[in-house]
Amino acid sequence: MLSIERLEHLVQSSGGRPLQRIGLSATIAPLEVVARFLGGYQDDGAPRPVEIVDARFAKPIDIRVLVPDVDIIKDPPDVINESIYVKLAELVKEHRTTLIFTNTRSATERVVFKLKRILAREQLMDMDKVEAHHSSISRDIRLDVEEKLKRGELKVVVSSTSLELGIDIGYIDLVALLGSPKSTTRLLQRVGRAGHRISEVSKGRVIVVDRDDLVECSVLAKLAMDRFIDSVRIPEKPLDVLAQHIVGMSVERRWSVDEALKLVRRAYNYRALSKSELLEVLRFLSGRYELDSEGVYSKIWFDEEEGSFGRKRGARMIYQLNSGVIPDESKMVVVTLQGRYVGNLEEEFVEILEPGDVFVLSGRTFKFIKSEGLRVLVEPADGARPTVPSWFSEMLPLSFDSALRVGRFRRMLASMIAEGRVDEALELLVEEYRLQRKAAEAIVDYVREQLLYVGDVPGDDLILVEYFYDEGWNVVFHTLYGRRVNDTLSRAYASVLSDLVLAPVKVSVTDNGFMLSYISSRAPDEGIILELVRRVTPDNFRKILESTIANTELMKRRFRHVAERSFMILRRYRGYEKSPERIQLSAQHLLKVLLEEYPNIPVVRETFREILEDYMDVKNATKILEAVKRGEIKVKVVGPLEYPSPMAHSIVVKGYSDVVLMEDRRKIMRMLYERIQSIVHSRSRGQGELGPSSG
Repeated sequence: MLSIERLEHLVQSSGGRPLQRIGLSATIAPLEVVARFLGGYQDDGAPRPVEIVDARFAKPIDIRVLVPDVDIIKDPPDVINESIYVKLAELVKEHRTTLIFTNTRSATERVVFKLKRILAREQLMDMDKVEAHHSSISRDIRLDVEEKLKRGELKVVVSSTSLELGIDIGYIDLVALLGSPKSTTRLLQRVGRAGHRISEVSKGRVIVVDRDDLVECSVLAKLAMDRFIDSVRIPEKPLDVLAQHIVGMSVERRWSVDEALKLVRRAYNYRALSKSELLEVLRFLSGRYELDSEGVYSKIWFDEEEGSFGRKRGARMIYQLNSGVIPDESKMVVVTLQGRYVGNLEEEFVEILEPGDVFVLSGRTFKFIKSEGLRVLVEPADGARPTVPSWFSEMLPLSFDSALRVGRFRRMLASMIAEGRVDEALELLVEEYRLQRKAAEAIVDYVREQLLYVGDVPGDDLILVEYFYDEGWNVVFHTLYGRRVNDTLSRAYASVLSDLVLAPVKVSVTDNGFMLSYISSRAPDEGIILELVRRVTPDNFRKILESTIANTELMKRRFRHVAERSFMILRRYRGYEKSPERIQLSAQHLLKVLLEEYPNIPVVRETFREILEDYMDVKNATKILEAVKRGEIKVKVVGPLEYPSPMAHSIVVKGYSDVVLMEDRRKIMRMLYERIQSIVHSRSRGQGELGPSSG
């Protein structure tokens, strides 16, 4: 948008007419905010007039949630797995062309393999009619799959996220989703690939694999049918992009600071940029931070007394060779401390690791020690339980808006069941949420078991905290606000809990909550947990987070991206091109220097902003803390429990196994389920007002 404002400025300064801007999207909201983003602002601070044409919902849609023909809790994992693929095969058989979405690249390959086997066994079709499509497949193969699909030569394509948007893939009869799409917007985008003509019905079917998935998908499907769309997230004041544009502007001509500020503020993202923030960027670019010894030189000249800046020799070459905002991603080499090569990892996976984390690679478990440039140092951890599944960095996070409605749904059902209105709840799920009867019964039983076991169901207005002992103390926060918010909250709470119990704290995060685990003689209790909640406030939240993430892998990787975008580190200059390895080593060294000497330099501030606002969700997490402070969201503590509550099971087992061991994950869920059944049934006999269990 800043590029457009610069172009607008050039056109009008040469006597041209204002540019006409047209924005098109089928799944974006709120429209008023998007209109201001598209139109930008006038010099007096008023948004430019934009005409909104809302034609998003002319197309009919048909979305339903399906449960495999088995008991998703009690049946053995291999039976559940087989039933999922049988259900997929049935859908494929009933339709001409089917597009199947998974949520990870590894799941896409697994589904293609198993679906081909079942289709061949049932002699339903030639295996060559089934193909995979995801970002790890070469571009040529992806284009070939798309062309075959357009020509009608394929019966099934399985994709992760690569076919969600904008690609013309011809006629699709049905879209099937394996698991939750994690937002209503994404659900509409995916299902919208079916029946592509405006008059045709977009038909989607969501197959769920566990009870949390069932609850989540039921809510998302209802929201999609009601045409609800999640709010768009727009980055606010990214200083690295601003630095890049300032260099570009300096190449054009000499600028006064006030004139440049006026232009920059016309872009929606920078409407609230202060003059002091712009001056800090100008000081950084003009070399005021004295980083020549670190190989960082000025890119512009800046006369602060006169209030003007302009081009410095060599700036044009720097700008032309290094412009762009998409970082180069590289594979990281994994080696043991003895130097033995183990394999490769994606950077996006490494950035979530912390020292001591255990992960699976090449069929073995390894403990993460540290990283050096693009090398990951590990030591074998045979027999240790993985704490980070290899697919975790790929997993889509549940959006905040959708998560709030899942929480509201849980609260509504809990109220109806607690009041004995079980039949009414079942009818609501069947009629309004269009669920199969057995799916509706599974949801009602799930909520009922939670009520009988701990007396409360966490929702949008209740944070339930439970604790139990299992090879150490575990504190589970049921925060139904999506993974990005939960990631943000968990880091702050883990930091403060570590101080309270004087022990390191490990964190497991899901869309429905997070678990803090530690080994110490000091057991958690209601007093400690409420003190923990009291110590993390809206006022000190950001400061706690910054101190927590300052020395993480996430900070190291994201700083490199910011340093490249802001021209602190140049990828290309005077015929030379730095390798990603050298850039990362330079970035790690620079970050250490800056955190010690210049912690408020724009490049460091922007790295924190990108992590907290774009990668995490500090804004909505702060809203949750403010609601807790005002008493609008209650916090209730229960424990110590003999076993984790039913709604904590998925949080507890999240890091127990890698995706290749999904059957083990289901076995743990089943074991936990069976252990609390006797407790639930004994309490059920004494609390008849909750109604009979269909199970």
